[in-house]
Amino acid sequence: MEYFSVGLNAFCLLGQSILQTAFVGRLTEKKLQLGYWAVYPLLVMALEWLAVKLELYSFLAIGLQLIVLYGFNRLALQNQPWVAGAAAILAVYIAQLAFGVVNSAEALLFPQMIGRPLLYLLVVLASVLALVFCAAGYWLVIKFLTLDGERQTLAFILLILPEVFLLLMELYILQTSYSYISVESSPELMVQHMALLILQLFGLAALFCTLYAYRRIRLGFQAQAELNSLAQAVQAQKTYVREVQLRYAQTQSFRHDVKNHLSVLGGLLRQGDLAAGLAYLQKISAAADTLSFPYNTGNAVVDILLAEKLGLAQAGGIKTEVLLFCPQNSGVDDFDLCVIIANALDNAINSCRTLVGEKAIRIKGGRQGDFYLLEFSNSCAEQPLSPPGIGLANIQMVAEKYQGAVQIEKEGRHFTLSVLLNMGGLNIS
Repeated sequence: MEYFSVGLNAFCLLGQSILQTAFVGRLTEKKLQLGYWAVYPLLVMALEWLAVKLELYSFLAIGLQLIVLYGFNRLALQNQPWVAGAAAILAVYIAQLAFGVVNSAEALLFPQMIGRPLLYLLVVLASVLALVFCAAGYWLVIKFLTLDGERQTLAFILLILPEVFLLLMELYILQTSYSYISVESSPELMVQHMALLILQLFGLAALFCTLYAYRRIRLGFQAQAELNSLAQAVQAQKTYVREVQLRYAQTQSFRHDVKNHLSVLGGLLRQGDLAAGLAYLQKISAAADTLSFPYNTGNAVVDILLAEKLGLAQAGGIKTEVLLFCPQNSGVDDFDLCVIIANALDNAINSCRTLVGEKAIRIKGGRQGDFYLLEFSNSCAEQPLSPPGIGLANIQMVAEKYQGAVQIEKEGRHFTLSVLLNMGGLNIS
């Protein structure tokens, strides 16, 4: 029986550790290298051997396993602390809950099977069933949520605190009720095991309620962030429109006075006062310059946006180049253009500000068949890209509105963002 117990325990530990390795990889969206499938199971087996040698309490051994799994998440998978902690607690809790539920059911049947040949088969089937429950629990959790690298401290705290409570409750049940299984059968014990089975099933239900609430909270945070970003874009566009209206009013006023200016200039020339005429002409030219934009894309709103954003870039020592054509009859809404260009330039300027040496931003845009292509290139650091932020998400939303696509490329110190909009054959020339 001793050899049977050791072999069965090793089988359960191996299956559990492999399932946990796959679970944390899928949950945190990290690619698992081949060596990971051996490292963590070996660590778990070594930890179990150490726990037996030192005669540690089972809850201490499980606590050490939790620490090892957390370290595996942090060091091997390079997950952030909150993500690593949440994934490790979920993995250990679901495993212990699966085995706890099976232990409760096993305790109801075990006394009736003492001395029967089917006892060994029952124990083996119970272990296999526990691993199946564990795998099913992991699969359901992955369906509920994904712990990506985005850090939202409040949301993770709301997830981790209930996890810790449920895990401690399960460890208490396992330590006090299933450190050994009684061979005696009595109505009191049957009622106790049935109550523990129901309690653990409620623990499973509480877990998924917590995960559902966490998912809704995360979606709420993301929706609020997107609304804030869109509100900022709307406010920015209102500013650009007001600027266009002001420039238009100034242009109308200038055009109204052009005849008077030309009359004065003609009088000076007829009098032969060339110096005074030249000075007056320079004043007219200066007044005209105040009404013009440094960029001429064919869209006054975009011209003002580029003047503002690229003016900030040039003040920061960033070289700029604009090869953009987007007339107002292009079929792309001015608001959508502002969302794309403003967010792309904000990201490009922020990226360039952190650099030492040459810094440049280049914008291209125009028609390509039935599509409209915008391309933003900028200097960047050589380190890997950070996770996409809200700005890129807003650009993606606009691209999806036009049945288009967004592509990101990074090569060395050069970053390129391409936005393709499907104009459906509209004439934008």
